[in-house]
Amino acid sequence: MVIRKQSADPQRRRILQAALAAAMASAVPRQSRAATRTNARIVIVGGGAAGISMAARLLALLDGARITLIDGAQQHIYQPGLTLVAAGTWAPAQVIEPEARWMPRGVEWLQEYAAEIDPVAKAVTTAGGKRVPYDFLVVAPGLELGFDQIAGFDPKLIGSGGLGCVYASPEAALGTYRMIMALAESGGDALLTLPHTPLKCAGAPLKLTFIADDLLRRHGGRSRSRVSFMSPLSSVFGVPSVNTKVLELWNERSIGVAYGHRLKAVDPGRRRAVFATNAGDVEQSYDFLHVVPPMRAPAVVRNSPLPVQSGPLSEGGWLDVDKDNLRHRRFPEIFGCGDINGTPRGKTAATVKKGGFVAAANLAAVVAGREPELKFDGYTSCPMVTSIGRAMLIEFDYEGRLTPTLPGVEPLTESWFAWFLEERMLKPAYFAMLKGWT
Repeated sequence: MVIRKQSADPQRRRILQAALAAAMASAVPRQSRAATRTNARIVIVGGGAAGISMAARLLALLDGARITLIDGAQQHIYQPGLTLVAAGTWAPAQVIEPEARWMPRGVEWLQEYAAEIDPVAKAVTTAGGKRVPYDFLVVAPGLELGFDQIAGFDPKLIGSGGLGCVYASPEAALGTYRMIMALAESGGDALLTLPHTPLKCAGAPLKLTFIADDLLRRHGGRSRSRVSFMSPLSSVFGVPSVNTKVLELWNERSIGVAYGHRLKAVDPGRRRAVFATNAGDVEQSYDFLHVVPPMRAPAVVRNSPLPVQSGPLSEGGWLDVDKDNLRHRRFPEIFGCGDINGTPRGKTAATVKKGGFVAAANLAAVVAGREPELKFDGYTSCPMVTSIGRAMLIEFDYEGRLTPTLPGVEPLTESWFAWFLEERMLKPAYFAMLKGWT
């Protein structure tokens, strides 16, 4: 594999880095109160971006709190970088960090996975049988990829037989790149999918579609290939203005779209995919298939009393939090952060950054005997890669309103700067978030 590095004038890069750092710093909410003195027992379930950043924020907000983080993972994956691995611009090693490196000092890290949450007894039980009582709980275990809901599909096959999936792992993202490059050599049919459930980074399947098209063009395989996006919905993205722009760009690039097509089964030996439609099952052949599985809450939440009780979000077992203050609706000592939350939008690192600030501040207020004071507007951000070297910086809220934060950056305009942000600046901003700095 050849990892392509984008060239840029060093002076221009330094100026842009400084300007972006200043813009990001000015957008960071500041703590307005002194740390609350407390001996409260706080347990955090999950050691991803949400769990670690919440731990760091709570250490700053609460003086004396006993914070225990429960997570058995030894590696921390920088998930926003997986599409860059699939584009061939990053190596897998660039998205893998030791978990211990980012665990905040002063936090007790229980290196096991949570197996049960009992909100009535206020205790978490680990897979190893340890029972950890709490006064306050942060639920932040991320989400689960439901590969088992696609008949015939085995994630071990990613990177062979034309199968790709950018979500599964860094190695799978690299395998996805290799499958796109194999298609560039042979030509054929590329099918890229979208699940019918809420999903982590809803822009990633669209990014992969743009990336596949671009790689095929760069390596001479586009004229011998058909690229189609298969959506189970009546759109490809939930924000109407973004949906319209993406479809406009895809039309210019001869990328087809099939609506009402949900990936139901895969026959890897025959290279056939089965899609459920309103008219019945439809079978299609593929030479490259990007599988985006249904997504749901992990079993530790899904099988507990904590999920949303009714409505569409109850189907995935998502955490029943108030979308504004991120406090659990039925268990007031519990707060949620990150992908697990049953909110209208927001399963991205950008949501963790702003939503985590709100959740931590509101939890600290409750510890101090006050009511939650801050409201989260659902902010999320997606640098929508449209080709290698160009992207659109899309930011929006719960209502689907575009909420640009960087002066001079038009959200629906392709630019090198948005690509530069994705490739060079978001990773350091992400790790600053883990430290609780932003």
